[in-house]
Amino acid sequence: MSHLINIFLEPAKVFADLKEKPGFWLPLLLLAVLGVVSTTAYFLTVDPEWFSGHQVAQMQAQRDMSAAEVEQAKQFMPGARASAYFAGPMVVLFMGLVFAVMALYYLLAGKVTGNAVGFRRGLALVAWSSMPMVLGNLVVLGALFTSSNQVSFESLQLLNVDPLFVQLPLDHDWLMLARSFSLLNFWVWFLAALGWKTWFRTGWGQAVTVAVLPSVVIYGVMALFAAL
Repeated sequence: MSHLINIFLEPAKVFADLKEKPGFWLPLLLLAVLGVVSTTAYFLTVDPEWFSGHQVAQMQAQRDMSAAEVEQAKQFMPGARASAYFAGPMVVLFMGLVFAVMALYYLLAGKVTGNAVGFRRGLALVAWSSMPMVLGNLVVLGALFTSSNQVSFESLQLLNVDPLFVQLPLDHDWLMLARSFSLLNFWVWFLAALGWKTWFRTGWGQAVTVAVLPSVVIYGVMALFAAL
């Protein structure tokens, strides 16, 4: 339990302790619970009529739709309260998938660099380095209960480029990238690099490269699509 505090205060000590026994369940469960709570709370408190209109506006921003197409789409779109029931399981499923993929990535990175990284150790690295995202969920919850109930979930993520620095229209080419990039990414990258460096006694160059490479690829592809 002390690791939950020290990962923010003495992260090198935490990774040193995890070197022999790389546990991951505690941070994984904490992140999952907060993710489920924040998304479910949003759908239970948002104005249902406003949410329905916002969904339609998002669809119209992506492509031109006739009035008949809009009405047809409304019949198949889940409402805010219905979304609350499956939003939580979707968060858990998505998080589990992302963490598993990242653990496999660290396993492969270990083979390339000559470091022994098993799947369990990869999970430990991604789980503990993701702990700053706890703050992101807490910010969402704080904003949720202090703002209007007519606001999108993305607008509550106040540490993302959008809405922290810009508020792009729904049809803007760079909207997805701006809403996806959180300032907490820099903290996560640092912790992942620190964990790699601590475990395998590498230089910062290799550690930072391993930690940042997946994000560079993902955000690079998003930026390419936005530019095109």
